[in-house]
Amino acid sequence: MDIKQIQELIRFVAKAGVSEVQLEQDDFKIVIKTTGGQVYQPAPAPTQVYQVPAQMPTGSQPMAEAPRAAEPAPVAEAAPSGKPIKSPMIGTFYRKPSPDKPEFVKVGDKITVGQVVCVIEAMKLFNEIESDIAGTIVKVLVDDMSPVEYDQPLFLVE
Repeated sequence: MDIKQIQELIRFVAKAGVSEVQLEQDDFKIVIKTTGGQVYQPAPAPTQVYQVPAQMPTGSQPMAEAPRAAEPAPVAEAAPSGKPIKSPMIGTFYRKPSPDKPEFVKVGDKITVGQVVCVIEAMKLFNEIESDIAGTIVKVLVDDMSPVEYDQPLFLVE
């Protein structure tokens, strides 16, 4: 089983919503366990737990707050436009191949199709994520060493 097949299996498990899948082939065995919306990342003592907040459905309002006095509207900052590079899997996002190396890409860098833009660690495997579009990085949407979900935008490219 190659890395692409493993990535597809992880995507399938994430979409299907099952809690555990085991697959055995000849001399290869893989077990994928999901945590019901929570992503756990072990860290050097003490262990830290990260939970990715669920997005609120469009049109939903947070809990009602007490009315406030009228405040001047904040100046809207122009949101960067562009096409997203999305995460092909659930895991931990890394901008560098290792702590002592430079980042794969920075804002302003020109990228090509197939260029490695980050690494996502899933089940102790470090997967190089390649760009599926060419252009210029206009925004990095995820902090280094943060948990990411399947299909989550990672970068914006113009």
